[in-house]
Amino acid sequence: MRETYDEQQAAGRLRVSVAAWRWATASGVVPAADAGPGLWSRAVVESADAEAVRAALPGPAGAWTAAEQLTAALGDPLPRCRPRVTPAAIGHLVRAGLLAYLGGDPAHPDVHPDQVAALARRRDLPALLDRHVPLGPDQAAVRLGVRRTDFDQLVRLGWITPTGTVEIDYKRHGGLTTVPLYSAEEVALLPVTRPAVDWHAVRATPAGHRSPLAALDPTDPADDVVLLAEVARIAGVGRPAVLNWRRRHPDFPAPVGGDDVHPTFARSAVVAWLLDHDKIAVPSTVPTATLHLRPTGAAPRRFQLWDPWVELSDDPEGEDRLTGWMADDDADTLAVLAAADASVSRLTAPGTDPLAIPGDVRVIDRFHPGSGGLRVTLAWPSHLRGHAARTHAGGLIHHALPHSAPGTDCQCARQNCGGIIPTPYCPEHGRAAEPAMEWHPAGGIRCARLTHPTPTPA
Repeated sequence: MRETYDEQQAAGRLRVSVAAWRWATASGVVPAADAGPGLWSRAVVESADAEAVRAALPGPAGAWTAAEQLTAALGDPLPRCRPRVTPAAIGHLVRAGLLAYLGGDPAHPDVHPDQVAALARRRDLPALLDRHVPLGPDQAAVRLGVRRTDFDQLVRLGWITPTGTVEIDYKRHGGLTTVPLYSAEEVALLPVTRPAVDWHAVRATPAGHRSPLAALDPTDPADDVVLLAEVARIAGVGRPAVLNWRRRHPDFPAPVGGDDVHPTFARSAVVAWLLDHDKIAVPSTVPTATLHLRPTGAAPRRFQLWDPWVELSDDPEGEDRLTGWMADDDADTLAVLAAADASVSRLTAPGTDPLAIPGDVRVIDRFHPGSGGLRVTLAWPSHLRGHAARTHAGGLIHHALPHSAPGTDCQCARQNCGGIIPTPYCPEHGRAAEPAMEWHPAGGIRCARLTHPTPTPA
């Protein structure tokens, strides 16, 4: 009489599929192997409920189906700088212990659909994919939001190195080929660890044009070391903060050169220290801007722009601009609404307070650079810019529009006016101190006091 069973023998003993037995052990329907690696005792196998084992696995999902489900969970349309999940990624998630292997090709395994659904619901799914799923060169270029040629230049510069390889059979297109794999976390971290690069310019370089990366020298040894000022830029803090870390933390990397006043440090050691001490983090998502548009005579619409870049003019006669990546359909709709004299009731973007623009918002550029996606630029006269109300429901709030000159000494007591000097004159109320002007879709700009009149005494 057999005293131990491997998974094939245990499944045969219960007359269930091997996949069902694997899932039963992974989900706890039957105990884990108790007679050695991959072996179960006779007592465990004979005590297992065959019907419960069958019921636990209605049918495994193939790697392709699982990959499509996780891709859908990332968002529709797929967020900027986020490659699709591939069947090979399912194999990496199995090896990471996030999914149970139920059969098939280990590189593209079958998995449990309920477990895939649970993984798809996790809010940290993007971070999990970055941590456990390496990327090929094309996928890495998508993750970074650059052209493939620019990613190849990053490899030549030595800023990113492979963590492994995989052999792919392209059949009609060259046969078996060895493809390098890169850590998605290291790829995503490049804009943080290389702050001197104008990543917005790199990502917006059209096909056939020279990238800012092309001017960098792969043989420059100075690129491997950083001054304290560069460490501060990487961490997004001031130089005094870095001096304080160096003084307080004995494990702060030792200098590799320079002098007592201007020591230099190995970039890799500094980045590793900053990560270990939670001074920087791997960006799992791309910053976004949310644009609330109020079309004339139509319902408000909301649009999202990835990797936004806001340029606010210092000149009252100048022009503000917002550039970002959008889905093609959203960009088409935005262009139609903007042409119909829509206004922005609220623009929330990194690096600025919520803004509002009463009309005259235009789409001035849209193009598909070589890195893929659609890049859209909006513009509006800077004298229309104001700050969106946080609590008031009567429209858009502006302070003392029009403004007279750029500056940093705004005296408005209610909220920040964005570094412009307000005109201390209200057309309705004369030279009252810091009047608040309110924009109404039907009535234009007027003093906010008109909407909150003082009650007339009885």
